[in-house]
Amino acid sequence: MFGNDDAPEIALKKKFWKELDDSPFIMLGLKGVEDDRTRPMTAQVDVPEDGDKEDGGQIYFFASKSDGVGEAVKGPSGAVATFTGKGHGLFAHIHGTLVPSDDKAVIERLWNPFIASWYKDGKTDPDLQLLRFDTTSADVWEATSGATMKAAALKALFDIDPGKELNKEHQAKIDL
Repeated sequence: MFGNDDAPEIALKKKFWKELDDSPFIMLGLKGVEDDRTRPMTAQVDVPEDGDKEDGGQIYFFASKSDGVGEAVKGPSGAVATFTGKGHGLFAHIHGTLVPSDDKAVIERLWNPFIASWYKDGKTDPDLQLLRFDTTSADVWEATSGATMKAAALKALFDIDPGKELNKEHQAKIDL
């Protein structure tokens, strides 16, 4: 599928981490919250020191204790997120739990000028809320150019249900 022998699940997982690194913007929300809204948040991926970016890492978000998702999370909370890759070639629906964290080492590692611009007192701002996203699974879809043409050809030439055939290569439920 990608010029290697990876199973679709492995290839899509690697592609997800690559795409998230390229464009870390996610729509994040809590399960069971009355307004059921997701909000745009910037994912911060904490890759282990000896790790590889294509294998991913722990996802964190810097949030506000006084607004939005950060305000609603008081303890471990069921969460859902949606992701669209920069070029609209990959889509994901992610399930997991948001957990408030006060890990100063993580804050130090992930802190950057963009995050700093949101907190007037920097890393010690009383409104700063670090959230750890303990993911359980993700449904990932790859959109490929020519997919509609391929689907039409499969149906016309072989009477194959193109949706089922294409999903085998371009959709998978993965663990993150």
